[in-house]
Amino acid sequence: MTTLFRIDTHARDSIVAALLAMVLAVPFIGLYTVSTDQGLVVQTRWAWVGWAGLAVLAGRFLLGLARDALAARRKSRPGPATGAGAGTKARDALVAKLARGFGFGIALFAVTLPFMPFSDRYIMDLGTTVLIYVLLGMGLNVTVGLAGLLDLGFVAFYAIGAYSFALLSTGLGLGFWTCLPLSGLIAALFGVLLSLPILRLRGDYLAIVTLGFGEITRIVILNWQGFTGGPAGVSGIPRPTLFGMSFDRRPPDGLASFHEVTGIGFSSEHRLIFLYLIALALVLVAAWTINRLRALPVGRAWEALREDEIACRSLGINPTASKVSAYAIGGMLGGFAGCFFAARQGFVSPESFGFIESALILAIVVLGGMGSQIGVVIAALFIVLLPEVGREFADFRMIVFGMAMIAIMVWRPGGLLSQRAPTIRLSSRKGAGA
Repeated sequence: MTTLFRIDTHARDSIVAALLAMVLAVPFIGLYTVSTDQGLVVQTRWAWVGWAGLAVLAGRFLLGLARDALAARRKSRPGPATGAGAGTKARDALVAKLARGFGFGIALFAVTLPFMPFSDRYIMDLGTTVLIYVLLGMGLNVTVGLAGLLDLGFVAFYAIGAYSFALLSTGLGLGFWTCLPLSGLIAALFGVLLSLPILRLRGDYLAIVTLGFGEITRIVILNWQGFTGGPAGVSGIPRPTLFGMSFDRRPPDGLASFHEVTGIGFSSEHRLIFLYLIALALVLVAAWTINRLRALPVGRAWEALREDEIACRSLGINPTASKVSAYAIGGMLGGFAGCFFAARQGFVSPESFGFIESALILAIVVLGGMGSQIGVVIAALFIVLLPEVGREFADFRMIVFGMAMIAIMVWRPGGLLSQRAPTIRLSSRKGAGA
């Protein structure tokens, strides 16, 4: 009777979900416009709406059955406590080993990508975009994944870094390599200024304040026309150089040309490869630095703060210093990414720093598994590449994107790599205490 009741419940829920999906599918895929001699004419695709309803019906029903089967399987194999603990340690060790192997492999592939026979301008540009989002994800991962501080306005640090380089380079004539650390420091300073007034906020209140910070930053950039250029943005941003060599065919005054100095034939792809390698170097340095910080007292304080702030205070950890440092480090990485973005584009405008960017960066952290560096890389690849793969289905690209995100959160609610090995393991030596 219990099994029949569950099947009846799943069937009822599936029907309700299918009807709701069909209602939502009408404006998205059921109606479309066609340009004719009489103007735009609305056409219908009711068959597509029906197929969408059937797909949701079958998927929702099968998902319910799968969850019941998984729950029954877990109940049938409780296992002793000692065995469960040993299994958890073994699983964590295996996941950590696989993550290290995957990280080494993807780093090796990223380094050799510009020299692959299939690499072209599109591949280099797409790879650079992935690396920018990886760097942004690593910055937010410090704040959200390690310290447990929800931030819905991380795009503000991205914008501050971009506009810092744009204004310093066009106003004071500073180069990219001088502005890169300055942009990171300016963004870190804003991270400190943001964190000080909100030290006592948690949960939804913290999310609302950080969301407001991101929107305030965008509105200030949009309306302070005398300083930021307003809606017109800032143009004429200089490109990065390599030891004073420009990658342009005709370099600016005072700079040498890369192809003339090296004797290599000019190619516009050289600049794209150079930008890609800069972004890759920033990501690798950021990943190494964060891993080192996790092993230091400040990193352990972040993880302790994420688990229980009250316990942190009882252990003598200063939550104020931990929160401020987390916002500062995360904001600095966001500023680095913004500086590189401005150098790559040669132009910045407020439209590039809307709330959707913060949502995408947060999605990268959550989908990858909060606190997992490798997870951030995988999620960034997913977030950036999936829309590119679906360009042939432009009308349904965001629908497929949303469905894929829902599927990941259903099957892996903790993220793609939710199993994180602890920073420090307590292990007993043989003969200890004898």
